[in-house]
Amino acid sequence: MKGDILSFFDIDKEVISASEKAMELCKDKFAEIEDIQEYNQVKMIKAFQNAGVRESFFAASTGYGYDDFGRDALDRVYAFAFDAEDALVRHSFASGTHTLTVALFGILRPNDTMLCVTGMPYDTIQSAIGIEGNYSGSLRDFDINFEMTDLKSDGTPDYEQIEKDIKEKKPKMVYIQRSRGYCLRPSLTYREIKKICDISKKASPNSIIMLDNCYGEFVEKVEPLSVGVDIIAGSLIKNPGGGIAPTGGYIAGRKDLVEMCSYRLTTPGTGKEIGATLGINRELFMGAYHAPHVTGEALKTAVFASALFEILGYDTTPKYSDNRGDIIQLIMLGNEKSLTSFCRGIQSGSAVDSFVTPVASDMPGYESQVIMAAGAFTLGSSIELSADAPLREPYAVWMQGGLNFHGGKLGIMLAADSILKAKD
Repeated sequence: MKGDILSFFDIDKEVISASEKAMELCKDKFAEIEDIQEYNQVKMIKAFQNAGVRESFFAASTGYGYDDFGRDALDRVYAFAFDAEDALVRHSFASGTHTLTVALFGILRPNDTMLCVTGMPYDTIQSAIGIEGNYSGSLRDFDINFEMTDLKSDGTPDYEQIEKDIKEKKPKMVYIQRSRGYCLRPSLTYREIKKICDISKKASPNSIIMLDNCYGEFVEKVEPLSVGVDIIAGSLIKNPGGGIAPTGGYIAGRKDLVEMCSYRLTTPGTGKEIGATLGINRELFMGAYHAPHVTGEALKTAVFASALFEILGYDTTPKYSDNRGDIIQLIMLGNEKSLTSFCRGIQSGSAVDSFVTPVASDMPGYESQVIMAAGAFTLGSSIELSADAPLREPYAVWMQGGLNFHGGKLGIMLAADSILKAKD
């Protein structure tokens, strides 16, 4: 019948019923998210106004990109939005991992020590550090030492051990990964990040605190740079690109550190002053403008997914009522068949490539075969509804994104429907 989802999609009535219950459960959390959305959206508008953004800033520059006023204004927009002294926002960052790598090489020097206090870093950054594989050009290749503080058995930071390790090693860099990566541990809110910063500043005042901020931008009202972090980095095809930025990344934080990173991105001495924008400024500005609202929609999608699958009998983390440090939702599916069905359901709810059937395959930078679902306007964009997982125990899926909640809700319902029908 018209006006009903069933008029467009053949979704099992059990899923329809569970989704109605989930919506009731999510009301209070949705109200919290909308409050964060409004705060960060208003702050972003102020960032645009302070930077004096005007239509002429959308014009293309070529060659060296000297005097690209739009590029420079975009840096100021992100600096204000993230409570930073300065920012480096460029389409020439190929990925979040590339952006993080530029920051690491920009700041660290031979014989420096990088101490990661949140356990093993995400798969794709391990090769850049030199943890996995014998990759030429890794940090290890340049005699930069990597140390790690394990998480506690429950996946939370071991603050006591962090303090001991920082006091003992006096690392050049204390490295924090905000998001869980392909781990079961919880993502970090600003409160946990602040606690690590307070410990670090006391134990080793000269250590630089760097945060991998991927998936965490605009999830809270408080930014990590305002609670002690010195430098952050992330990808524009995640939260801060608003689903509009077609590529790129950002680095933000202390002005001296951002300058060091800019010398690594271009050359010492030229840094931020060069780099043609080639007509992409308009999309990057629009992406930044939409980012707080879109991030809130992705958060709502994650909360709904958690509630729906909990009702259907699955273990989820975070729970729908939990405070969140990023947009990622983990669902424990228990077996390869359900995992594959989930990803195929997500894909079937996409506006782009809905007819594609996700299959697991080898992926650069990952140890296990990975299955990915993402019918996206921008290839690999994880602020758009997507799901991915390595094909290994415990067969959990990491789901994130949703440019708008209504589309995200549909995708989650189709994922649940796909699992139910695969059982028949």
